[in-house]
Amino acid sequence: MSIVQGTTSEKFDRLRDVFEEQLRSGEEVGASLAVYSKGELVVDLWGGFTDEAMTTPWERDTIVNVWSVTKTMTFLVALMLADRGQLDFHAPVMKYWPEFAQNGKEDIEVRHVMGHTAGLPFWSAPLKPRDLADWECCTNALAAQAPLWKPGTASGYHLVTQGFLIGEIVRRVTGMTFGEFFRAEVSSVLDADFHIGLPASEDYRVSSVIPAAGNVLDGLDPDSIAYRAWTSPRLDFTWPQDRWWRAAEIPASNGHGNARSVATIQSIVANRGEFNGKRFFSEQTGDQIFETQAHDVDLVLGIEAHFGMGYGLASSLTPVGPRTCYWAGLGSLIIMDQDLGITIGYTPNKMQIVPGGTRGALIARAVIEAALS
Repeated sequence: MSIVQGTTSEKFDRLRDVFEEQLRSGEEVGASLAVYSKGELVVDLWGGFTDEAMTTPWERDTIVNVWSVTKTMTFLVALMLADRGQLDFHAPVMKYWPEFAQNGKEDIEVRHVMGHTAGLPFWSAPLKPRDLADWECCTNALAAQAPLWKPGTASGYHLVTQGFLIGEIVRRVTGMTFGEFFRAEVSSVLDADFHIGLPASEDYRVSSVIPAAGNVLDGLDPDSIAYRAWTSPRLDFTWPQDRWWRAAEIPASNGHGNARSVATIQSIVANRGEFNGKRFFSEQTGDQIFETQAHDVDLVLGIEAHFGMGYGLASSLTPVGPRTCYWAGLGSLIIMDQDLGITIGYTPNKMQIVPGGTRGALIARAVIEAALS
């Protein structure tokens, strides 16, 4: 009996075998995979189990914490506001958030926040884990601290802080919390099952997150920016099991959805701003995605990173096309290729702490090969 459920078009049918092998081999425990091609859902698969003991099957409506894939939702919203003339990526953040202009941050522009070059990759103030559920606490602390480097001169992946930075800009511009705006203007419009601030009523269908082997801190100098980014506050990968984490709005890290909902939303990007009969931003606005903000060894990730306006772009480590953008989140992956009109969403429950990696990449290569055949 197949452990993979769902549908594919004939052209993409071999994805079922690739996906099933990932599950049968033990590389994955449970996951979902979705592919849109030119606006059509051509792959919608799910399989495996929602728990490490493999007792509960992954169902069509199972959702999971997708970690940093959540960030792509903040990029999308920022593009929408830019298209409406409400946000200028080249304007200083203080134009929208006056209190941000403290401790040498007057010249930090919105694009610096989008591209991880703002110099605020962690909180200098001592935060307790549950402080991440306190929006005012987190944003006030970021407004008060000084950048660690001259903004715009280097990237240092803003693991958790980026969501609060972009989210507060969105709140100042719209008068709504990020979760409220995203729900009203994006997920509800597309009927996409993605949540930033998950209601308790949906807990019954949330897959457990299965921590990866290894430790993200291994080999890091305790005085390094990278070490402090992971420990200020120290991230605990069991938090997604807790109601406080699920309920909070942490727009860089705690989005809950599945491959279908992630791919549905990000197909807006693959289709140059328009999807399902609605235009969310113009092609000209979307072109800003591909404006390089940083391209060097990242101070936090420790590898080559090429950041456009939020999204990751082609590099030697990610040899994608010139009109391809993407991001990953500890296992989850979203890729949009505008030339092919393809969106690939992949959301497993087994984490992966090595940047890049092969699990999601194997799936993505199989999708691209099918698209080009």
